[in-house]
Amino acid sequence: MKNLYSKKDSAAFQRRHAWAGADLARRIYTSRLLGSDPRLVLHGGGNTSVKTLLRDGSGKKIPGLLIKGSGMDLATIDAAGMPALSLAPLAGLRGLKTLSNGQMIQALEGAAITRAAPVPSVETLLHAFLPHKFIDHTHANAVLALTDQADGRAICGHLFGPRVAIVPYFRPGFDLARSAARLYEANPEVEGLILLQHGIVTFGGTARESYGRMVNLVSMAEKFIKRGKKKVFAAARLPRRPIRVATLAPILRGLVGADIPMILDFRTDKGIRAFTDGRDLARYGQAGTATPDHLIRTKAKPLIVPFPKQGREDAFRKVAGRAMDRFTSQYQAYFERQDKRQGKGKIPLDPYPRVILVPGLGLFGAGGTAGAARIAADLARANIEIITDAERIGKFHTLSQKQVFDIEYWSLEQAKLGNRTPPPLAGRVAVITGGASGIGRASAQAFAAEGAEIAVLDRDAKGAQQVADEVGGFGLGLDVTQPRAVRAAFERIAAHYGGVDILLSNAGRAWQGEIGSVSDEVLRQSFELNFFAHQSVAQNAVGIMRAQGTGGVLLFNASKQAVNPGADFGPYGLPKAATLFLMRQYAVDHGGDGIRSNAVNADRIRSGLLTDSMIQARSKARALSEKDYMSGNLLGREVTAEDVAQAFVSLAKAEKTTGAVLTVDGGNIAAALR
Repeated sequence: MKNLYSKKDSAAFQRRHAWAGADLARRIYTSRLLGSDPRLVLHGGGNTSVKTLLRDGSGKKIPGLLIKGSGMDLATIDAAGMPALSLAPLAGLRGLKTLSNGQMIQALEGAAITRAAPVPSVETLLHAFLPHKFIDHTHANAVLALTDQADGRAICGHLFGPRVAIVPYFRPGFDLARSAARLYEANPEVEGLILLQHGIVTFGGTARESYGRMVNLVSMAEKFIKRGKKKVFAAARLPRRPIRVATLAPILRGLVGADIPMILDFRTDKGIRAFTDGRDLARYGQAGTATPDHLIRTKAKPLIVPFPKQGREDAFRKVAGRAMDRFTSQYQAYFERQDKRQGKGKIPLDPYPRVILVPGLGLFGAGGTAGAARIAADLARANIEIITDAERIGKFHTLSQKQVFDIEYWSLEQAKLGNRTPPPLAGRVAVITGGASGIGRASAQAFAAEGAEIAVLDRDAKGAQQVADEVGGFGLGLDVTQPRAVRAAFERIAAHYGGVDILLSNAGRAWQGEIGSVSDEVLRQSFELNFFAHQSVAQNAVGIMRAQGTGGVLLFNASKQAVNPGADFGPYGLPKAATLFLMRQYAVDHGGDGIRSNAVNADRIRSGLLTDSMIQARSKARALSEKDYMSGNLLGREVTAEDVAQAFVSLAKAEKTTGAVLTVDGGNIAAALR
């Protein structure tokens, strides 16, 4: 492991953050160095602190502790993520023999100097009880590979010798802090602490010293592991042709998200494949997490499914379904056993896995958002690396079910995830064609605001990516009139998110011409985009939705031209009328699949279709001002792309509505459906 500390960079960082004070600036600088290396911490893991003089509410300087807030990410932490506490009342708890969780929380709240700050780390007392100015705590992969052994204490003692004290496993909190302080006091020359099945703590008089000790000790562990076995897992004999990820993902997503919508995140590489393709995967793959810090995001064990043989999708769905049933039953039995032991009547979490291991392919992370799925996949990959290294030098061994339950159902750990009610469309994937501008862009923003993950498709690839970036989505350039390109785009979306739940077929263009004289070429071009492209994207979406088995929503952007044709607009209105009935055909044919199909009938919306020049021409033809033309409806108000977007969102959320047309035009009786 490379020491990334730079005296020059540290000085520059301190100058930029002079307002925070030298101690805190140094603390943040090395905290970010730790957070930048995924071999040390991931996604809110680990914690750092500094002891310094702080001003209390009266302005008096007192000994204080600045420590990482619970769930804050060390890679990006700033001063706001380091809550300030009075050190004296926390250090005074060192003499107690017992302290309940409730009492510890009260103590942390009472010691807080700044009220509008994150909740301090659950390991605050460990930092408070140790005397050092700077303290670093990580879940270093290499150290966990040593501690996650039946004889982890002996291995660590042999390797590190008197440079560290070894602390037995305790759940984070008072008992761990008290044990760590006691062992340090018996060995005050040590550079750090090894926390069995948990991680490593280093400390020093300066931020550089504490960080350097972390790098040095972790590097020792890495070098020790490299002397172990080169090849760890004996390969299983697997068929050669697995189901493609784009085909497999919707099947798995339907199983894991049957009750709670989930997003999937696929990962594979040489190390992951060596792990998932191993002959003894059922043993080491079910051995548990490397550190309790991962539990709340991955659960203790992954789901392992059989090899997905290409051409046997239906058979795989059945055996994977049985594997899922076993997983959920075993989780429920585990909960009941451990809850009975505690006798506290805890509320069970959902029983579904957050990690799926697929022999022959790799792994999927699962979560209620794309971010949560990404975190689960990152942690699963780290777990694989740790177990692989542990097996190089011995046999991976981690926490008992009792210890797992005590962490997984610990309120202080669950608090890291927050208790916010998810938005209505959380866990759903919405695909929007023509998404780079106008109604498409407004709809991408509206669906994202409701919690959906967004895939933006448009001929303007740069524009699609720009809108995707705005909403944290996935952008693709696509000509929807090219069937092969459409199929490839939906495969990429399925591989990226795991599937599709909502399709907004929005792409279109308004060709004009008198129907009696318009050329076949113009009419056919319009039908290709304004009808056949709708069928193409809908067909691909339905294929994915049926593979998921969890239903879905098709939304079509119709037009008032479909029911109220205007002069010289036949080339546009005719395919739009066909699309309106296409929507209803999908409602009829796929209602049994739980797929709803609806349309929005909009009129006079400023967009790439109804351009400024077109508005000018048509208002002039009617001898109206542009304002009067755009507000020429019963309400006398212009209808915007945002209004249409909200109509699409409403239809997506209307779980018992299908075959419907929602008119958004401010009131145009001539276009009313009869």
